[in-house]
Amino acid sequence: MKKGLIQVYTGEGKGKTTAAVGQAIRARGRNQKVLFAQFLKNKEGSGEIAILEQLGIKVIAGGGKYRVFPLEKLPQKKKEEVKSDLNHLLERIKKEIERKEYDLLILDEINVALHAHLVEEGAILDFLRAKPSSLEIVLTGRGAPPSLSRMAHLVSEIIKTKHPYDQGIGTRIGIDY
Repeated sequence: MKKGLIQVYTGEGKGKTTAAVGQAIRARGRNQKVLFAQFLKNKEGSGEIAILEQLGIKVIAGGGKYRVFPLEKLPQKKKEEVKSDLNHLLERIKKEIERKEYDLLILDEINVALHAHLVEEGAILDFLRAKPSSLEIVLTGRGAPPSLSRMAHLVSEIIKTKHPYDQGIGTRIGIDY
């Protein structure tokens, strides 16, 4: 039985979700079962979701009902709704993982949810400690807490040196989503 590691992709640069999508495709290409969980996103309107599902990768999402960034500007009532939605998503992930069918779990944008205090850091650390030993877990998003980085076996910090947004270029279909 292989040992599943914990990987973190964080930082201000572009490409964290893209790296996780690549990891998911690579695992699926080796007939591994993958669960791709998106925090603070909807399944609709994202180009990678369609292809992941076509490849037989299970995708679940939560907390994307309110697309307000920065999250600090989210009204308190809506913030509580997002917290509830993300807690339900985390419980759903736990139920999926309990079946021990998966080789790889992606927690996309979980670091952002942690940084915004929409998910309890202790709950994620406990989840990681209790994971099946063979399960590989990838956590993405800006602002990974130091405790998560200490627990991880691999941490990649993606640095922005230049970005189209800084030049007034907005998001583009097929490139950014």
